[in-house]
Amino acid sequence: MVYRELTPGRIIQGGPRVVTEREIVEFAERYDPQPFHTDPKAAAASRWNGLIASGWMTCAIAMELVARDILPGSESTGSPGVEAIEWPAPVRPGDRLELTVTVLESRISSSGKTGIVRWRWELHNQHRTLVLRLVGTSFFDVTAPSVTSRSGGPTEPGPKAG
Repeated sequence: MVYRELTPGRIIQGGPRVVTEREIVEFAERYDPQPFHTDPKAAAASRWNGLIASGWMTCAIAMELVARDILPGSESTGSPGVEAIEWPAPVRPGDRLELTVTVLESRISSSGKTGIVRWRWELHNQHRTLVLRLVGTSFFDVTAPSVTSRSGGPTEPGPKAG
């Protein structure tokens, strides 16, 4: 999607993405080696009653879906950061995740060269349980030659992958 399509109130869907036990363990062994992420037996005896994905892996999956389903063909130039991250429920092996992105604000920088988008990303599992809520800001180059979006132009409620 291109910047001009990212108008306040726009809702964009991404996913689905199924999470495997193997990738939960591999991610955690490298980046978040806590027993409830790396050891199914220890996780079963923990407060989580089973293996769960690292919250950081959950964020990475959301970014994967945004990069795969929303940003192709865009003028995205990165992000200065996020203002909030919440993990209301854990992600478990076999979960089927879907992303809903809501554009909260959209404006042009004072230089006139950068589109600034503030948006909320919400990731739900197959039971519609919220597993991630993130509010962040992204930059888009508005001086680049116009790029045709994947969807061929603005549509509501946005493209649905899958």
